[in-house]
Amino acid sequence: MRTSVAWINDYLDRPADAAEQAAVLTAAGLPLDGGDTAANGEVWQEIETTSNRGDCLCHVGMAREIAAATGRTLKMPVSTLVATAGRAAESIRVTNHEHTMCPRYSARVIKGVKVAASPEWLQRRLIAIGQTPRNNVVDATNFVLFELGQPTHVFDLAKLAGAEIHVRRAREGEAFLPLGSDAKAVKLTTNDLVIADRDRAVALAGVKGGADASVTEATTDLVLEAATFDAVAVRGASRRHGIASDSSYRFERHVHAAEVDAAADRLAALIIELAGGQLCEGVVADGAPIAPPRSITLRTARARKILGFDIPTARMTQLLATLGFSPTVVGTGDAETIHTIAPPRRVDVEREIDLIEEICRLNGLDAIPTTPTLAVRVTSPNPIERGTRAVKDLLVSMQFIETITHTLVSDRAGEAFLAHDATLLRVDDARAGGEPALRPSVITSLLRVRRHNEDQGATNLRLFENASAFHYADGKHVERPTLALLADAPTGVGARDAQDAFRLMRGIVERILALVAPRTSRVEFVKTDDVKWMSVAARVMVDGHAIGVLGLVDARVLKAHGIDRTSAAAELELRSLLAQFPPDNASVELPAFPAADRDISAIVAEGLAYGEITSAIDSLQLPFLESINFVTTFRGKQIGDNRKSVSLRLVFRKTDGTLTSEEADASVSRAIAHLRTTLNAEIRG
Repeated sequence: MRTSVAWINDYLDRPADAAEQAAVLTAAGLPLDGGDTAANGEVWQEIETTSNRGDCLCHVGMAREIAAATGRTLKMPVSTLVATAGRAAESIRVTNHEHTMCPRYSARVIKGVKVAASPEWLQRRLIAIGQTPRNNVVDATNFVLFELGQPTHVFDLAKLAGAEIHVRRAREGEAFLPLGSDAKAVKLTTNDLVIADRDRAVALAGVKGGADASVTEATTDLVLEAATFDAVAVRGASRRHGIASDSSYRFERHVHAAEVDAAADRLAALIIELAGGQLCEGVVADGAPIAPPRSITLRTARARKILGFDIPTARMTQLLATLGFSPTVVGTGDAETIHTIAPPRRVDVEREIDLIEEICRLNGLDAIPTTPTLAVRVTSPNPIERGTRAVKDLLVSMQFIETITHTLVSDRAGEAFLAHDATLLRVDDARAGGEPALRPSVITSLLRVRRHNEDQGATNLRLFENASAFHYADGKHVERPTLALLADAPTGVGARDAQDAFRLMRGIVERILALVAPRTSRVEFVKTDDVKWMSVAARVMVDGHAIGVLGLVDARVLKAHGIDRTSAAAELELRSLLAQFPPDNASVELPAFPAADRDISAIVAEGLAYGEITSAIDSLQLPFLESINFVTTFRGKQIGDNRKSVSLRLVFRKTDGTLTSEEADASVSRAIAHLRTTLNAEIRG
């Protein structure tokens, strides 16, 4: 917030120069972000505020912080009002149709004002913070905004049709013309809250006043608006229509309903002082009941323990009193407590620990004792983070490049990767442009990176990314942390794109699982047809649980991304395995006796899966069979159409002696006979 050094001093019993103000506010958690001298010679400073400190978005708020930290006294502005022009309710009617979006709306009426230029003192204050003076009425609203942090507005009573104010939702497509010489009419939606007269919207609630009921030099009778609006509703309307204001900035950071009336009194008194006129009796208001103030009890012993140093109770109460918490000390010794009432403006203070934080920052962080040594307790590495790093290191060693891509994609790119029972999740934000969908698969992002690099002449790429994928299914938002892999088909003499690409990706996945899964885990690759973005796909199973898919990216998907080269991909959900990283692999004693290897080459139908062959052999429970390993697959004229030759190696071993050739050959004979019978296999060699 841009502040005027002189303006802040208006509320302090002793002035503080620019350097002191900057130092005190910075120490209190409101750092200086530059400053200069305005055209009128007044010094201004930019003070940063956090989003939960809306109470500091005004000069009184800044002065309060300085007073609390330095022992000064805060001088609040005083408003004295005398009503002399009848009852306000006879001049204006207020109906609030949306108590949730507008907890309190109040209107006052002043008649007989004279709209003219503001006095020099008021113009000086506004110019110092970069504001442009307009007239005495409009400038009064801006002065109250930057003095107290309460946005207000004024309407020309004569322009309010029916002398009515309605706080309601906008009608779909309702037109609204904001204030401003270059403003353009906007079409509202039913999500927008408006201030309307009998016939039309005259303000976009909490965001911008309208031109149709604005104050001009011809205005004589005013309706003063002081209200509070839901922060989310104001932010939504501001973003939706691209309209922002100093008022919307404050409402987005919460303005409490209990603060409204004091600001309305201040505005009314200021307008009568500057523009004359007579105040009508009473306030015309509508809204929800104002919540009672929060009572918070602070245990002084607890505060000292948390702070780590002794601070007198009197100092605690002094700081809290300056901030407006009305502290009262109860009890003595370890039972001593301070009872407080949180001022409505301090929406950020809810618990005892919040009060301790207030005491700490205003007492001064430099008062916290320091020690020459600091005890450090080293915690065990998070297994998921440790496992993720190990997987990344492994992939990099296999020539993969890590990517970091945006979560949003176009509807077209996302829909290609949706499961049949899922829909896209979209963000409602105009800034998303043509990419409003949260990606249902990270592979679409990797394909985009792949295309960009291909345009730059890069080939033979292998990409990976650890990121989340999103979709909507069964009435729920689903987020899946995944490891996505994309690799070009290998090139070189004798390369067969599709087959080699699939084998490459399967081998990579097997390497990953060998790293993160226990040695005793059963890893399977089960053919599937339900991954629509893959032309050939397999479910990756670990101990019977599906953890992802791998396969060849469908040619139509590749073409949609501008890629004409065969590519393999995998998408794995490793979180459950990484949570146990490193896997508990017990040491196994090395075999004492040699193994006997026997190869079998079986000619089978093209559609027969490798897993069916191994399952057939496993079902025999052959004695001394230690493992079955894949060797190769051959296709050619010698084999015949729609046939393939699958070679595998059976490893036999005894634990109590050397296995004889006769014992191994007997088991192999059983396996061959079984394959012939059950799978109609033809044995080569």
